[in-house]
Amino acid sequence: MSIKFLAEDDRPREKFLLKGKTSLSDSELLAIILGSGNNEDSAVELARKILASVENNWQNLSKLSIKDLMKFKGIGEAKAISVAATLEIGRRKASQETPEKTSISSARDSYNVFSQHLSDLRTEEFWAIFLNQKNQIVYKTQISKGGISGTLVDVRVLFRIALEHFATSIIVAHNHPSGSLKPSLEDIQITKSIKNAGEILNVTLLDHLIIGDNSFLSFAEEGLL
Repeated sequence: MSIKFLAEDDRPREKFLLKGKTSLSDSELLAIILGSGNNEDSAVELARKILASVENNWQNLSKLSIKDLMKFKGIGEAKAISVAATLEIGRRKASQETPEKTSISSARDSYNVFSQHLSDLRTEEFWAIFLNQKNQIVYKTQISKGGISGTLVDVRVLFRIALEHFATSIIVAHNHPSGSLKPSLEDIQITKSIKNAGEILNVTLLDHLIIGDNSFLSFAEEGLL
């Protein structure tokens, strides 16, 4: 059914479904929140009047109190609260905008990220950071946690996370509670396993760091990859 043949109160929702949310005007969006108008105005007309009273500015609308909103005919306490709650959601969303992604261009950059989690630990942990094509971190997480002398790493878990976040490359790291930066045979073997699996999945292992006491060893810099 064409939008023009629908009752006006139904048009914003139908338009939302047919054309998408960006096709709606401010008054149509507000009309969806209101749900209905009054015996003189449709929801859209009532929304236009409310917005006109605040110079069609959402920021100004958010400053209205529940009592201010209830001065409009057809706006009871429930509708006023719905409007205020929706605007508060928008405010919180704006305050939680994704910060600029950290870029990794060197082993030192990687160390600065991992050291926040792996310094001064009494047990060994294995972490990974996942990067996009611009070498920006899209996700980081602990992969496993072990004892004093080692931790097991499930390569399948590592690459499942990489694929979930559409990572094109990864950097892994683990700490040595002893403070020694010398790679063990197990460290070399797991690095090789991760690199080989990454080649199959087209996810590049850029580096493996061993974190010690305020220092680190980079497999990439040491030519161990």
